[in-house]
Amino acid sequence: MTAATFGADLKMFLRFVRRPRFTPRIAQRGGGSGWWRDWCPNVRFARMLSWVALLWFVNLFVLAPLALSAAESGGAQHRLDPDNIPWLMAVLWAPLVEEMLFRYSLRYPRAILWVVPVMMMVVFSGPSWLSAGAFILVLALLAALKFRGFAGHDEALPWRIRKLYVQWFPWIFHLSVLIFAFVHLNNFKLNETPWWMYPVMVMPQWMTGLVLAWMRVRSGIGTSILMHMMFNGGPLLLIWLMLQGR
Repeated sequence: MTAATFGADLKMFLRFVRRPRFTPRIAQRGGGSGWWRDWCPNVRFARMLSWVALLWFVNLFVLAPLALSAAESGGAQHRLDPDNIPWLMAVLWAPLVEEMLFRYSLRYPRAILWVVPVMMMVVFSGPSWLSAGAFILVLALLAALKFRGFAGHDEALPWRIRKLYVQWFPWIFHLSVLIFAFVHLNNFKLNETPWWMYPVMVMPQWMTGLVLAWMRVRSGIGTSILMHMMFNGGPLLLIWLMLQGR
């Protein structure tokens, strides 16, 4: 179950980030397969909104100004066109494919061997009929493997491999977050920006990735996908409303 208060939730998050642990998901009401339940958001909507609001606040007033300052001083330009907001890309496509690429296999490490390579192709090729078909095929194969008893669950790993995975999980967790953040350098036209400015430019994505990865490990892939959608949709809605008032 989720913590009684948001403050308690925040303390749990900070403890986890300091020392990530490969622990079971929090309990859900009702029965059903663990794999299927992984896709059901397992946190109250109000709590998810609290986390998203905190991320909006931290990014808007702290991390985004630092990132934009670093980008401008280095000569980078953001690719977002306010007059052509990519609603479908940001609110639906990116949360689905990025969560599958960077966070699905955190709990199902066997998926690293085949889900991650396919999802890399999907993410870097962008929205298209081919990449959408590949994404749907991955989901269909995961469901089929579940029916046959080979969903790639963490508990199905051989003991030695599971022990190694648990041992290295803190590194795997933080590496997945860092890669997620640095992929978002593609949001910029880097021009002649010095490489040492790159970490500052992706600090908002790094902070957001920490929360989403924690939610994925603790609450399920469905929770992290929905929160990712909420996080991306809020700023775009604000930009759209500002444009309507011009």
